[in-house]
Amino acid sequence: MGPEGLSQVLRPLRDMFPQADFPDVLRGLSSPDDAAVLKIDDNNALVLTADFFAPIVDDPYDFGAIAATNALSDIYAMGARPILAINLASFPDSLDPSILSEILRGGADKVLEAGAVIAGGHTTSDDEPKYGLAVVGMVAIDQIYKNEGARVGDQLLLTKPLGTGVIATALKRGQADEPSIRAAIDSMTQLSAGAVKVLQSVKGDAVHAVTDVTGFSLVGHGHEMADLSGVALKYHIDRLPFLPGATDLASQGVSSGGLDRNREYYSQWLQQSQSNGGPEETLIFDPQTAGGLLVAISADKLADTLAAFAAAGEDVWHIGEVVDGPAGFIITG
Repeated sequence: MGPEGLSQVLRPLRDMFPQADFPDVLRGLSSPDDAAVLKIDDNNALVLTADFFAPIVDDPYDFGAIAATNALSDIYAMGARPILAINLASFPDSLDPSILSEILRGGADKVLEAGAVIAGGHTTSDDEPKYGLAVVGMVAIDQIYKNEGARVGDQLLLTKPLGTGVIATALKRGQADEPSIRAAIDSMTQLSAGAVKVLQSVKGDAVHAVTDVTGFSLVGHGHEMADLSGVALKYHIDRLPFLPGATDLASQGVSSGGLDRNREYYSQWLQQSQSNGGPEETLIFDPQTAGGLLVAISADKLADTLAAFAAAGEDVWHIGEVVDGPAGFIITG
């Protein structure tokens, strides 16, 4: 479902569950974020999320690993540690059950890598395979990352390159080469655990806002962070990282329905200071699967944070800054 339709569907639910009536729900429908957060005592909270989708790659094991990584990403975006997961699967009766076994094995390997456990699940029959996880994480209340709180002057970091959506679309059409496919799969199966560990190692009040870049694209998730924070974000197009082959595919006109929906909806908040119509300007709307973290950090902690990422061998790109402007706007240049 596109962002506009989803907003309309959720609107009446927010009125049914007002924050004042559920004070232990620290992040929920009244304060939309990457996952729900439930206070369990004065110091700790549970973080809960669910995500599943149809295959975007051919190999069942890779699909399972990608879907699990994508679900776990929401837990990491809140600064939490995954502790438990439940399989969510739909599978056609006409397909060999060994395919589902491989999907589940791929997901289980990522859950194990995250240090969590799969404790059950639910499977239904469907015309198309679908797989994902419901995940529970644990976080100290004073260490919760939120998708709001970015401040003017903060610097913007991104922990994974863009382009998984356009590469997955090209794969379905037989237009993607093997190096591009492999690079996308490697990115989509990389947990954000290492990036979060680095962020948590930086001393002081460095991290002001965090979200993961997934289906609503770099523009869409950035817009939400900016809107909730009452600021604007500026992306430097020439600093954005892209997966191998992504810009070539975008320049050839490869595009998904999700990209087109993102561009149609979020362009109202986009201000382009320069525009050459290049593929990079298309890919900022590309829906990502298991994408990286978008982080707003204090400018005086930028050098320390970049050094910490380098020391840990974790990828990160400095892509822009938080600026004073209309709330929710994305400025590119």
